[in-house]
Amino acid sequence: MKKIVKLSDKNFFSKLIPDSPEIICLCGQMAAGKNFATQKLCSQTSDKKCVSIDLDKTVHLAIEKLTPQILQTFEKDAKKAKIELQNKDGSLNRRELGALIFARPDLLKKQEDLVYPETVRLVKEFIAQNKDKTVFLNATVLYKTPQLLELCSKIYFVTSPFIKRLVRAKRRDKMPLKQIIRRFKTQNKLLSEYKKTKLPLIFIKN
Repeated sequence: MKKIVKLSDKNFFSKLIPDSPEIICLCGQMAAGKNFATQKLCSQTSDKKCVSIDLDKTVHLAIEKLTPQILQTFEKDAKKAKIELQNKDGSLNRRELGALIFARPDLLKKQEDLVYPETVRLVKEFIAQNKDKTVFLNATVLYKTPQLLELCSKIYFVTSPFIKRLVRAKRRDKMPLKQIIRRFKTQNKLLSEYKKTKLPLIFIKN
């Protein structure tokens, strides 16, 4: 039987925050409300007994550090697709990079192979600094970094209706609708990937 907790429930906190420190994977599809769920959970503890790390932001930090290698890796493919990966100030245009790699699974895999090792290092560093707290790893595809997922005791999977997710993504990311839907499609098998882990799975309805 699926265990489902609604964020609107008054006692949601007692169902989701463990009594002793744990590392918990908090995931869900694009625009399901992972950040909102994480913030709501951590804001309930006045003694700061739980903290979170946003792996999207952590990945961005890793990307900034690895920008020269990324530009070199995708230069030829970007030219073929008539995509400019550099902004005028020389920084990486992450939106254009996303448009390139999410259209081709082989390029997405190349990007992940470049960025994930540094991301893992940064996350493990954060966990080590918060050993006495429950740590939420706020991530969509944590299963792609087994070195981190194996540290987790359970999985919280945030869900939300498709239309709500679509509206949120459009308002938040200001991307073309086709690009948003393409990203949604890359996550169609997300839940099945987490089920393979055999970790306890709790659904958070947002």
